[in-house]
Amino acid sequence: MTKLKLGPIADDKPVKVAVELPAALARDLAAYASLLARESGQPIADPMKLIVPMLERFIATDRGFAKARRTVTSNRQG
Repeated sequence: MTKLKLGPIADDKPVKVAVELPAALARDLAAYASLLARESGQPIADPMKLIVPMLERFIATDRGFAKARRTVTSNRQG
């Protein structure tokens, strides 16, 4: 079984996003959605719904961003 970085996608309020993706990235997103659906057992009707959780995961695991954010926050407080 493939170990994907994303887990099941929460069924949340729809969010309207206007993004233009390169065709190759759109294909990869659709393929990722297909693998995730197979792994989680949850159908993913719209691969574009993966964009938000992917960005959230990316930001949450970016150590450089977290460090910079802490630095900015501590500078504002001090």
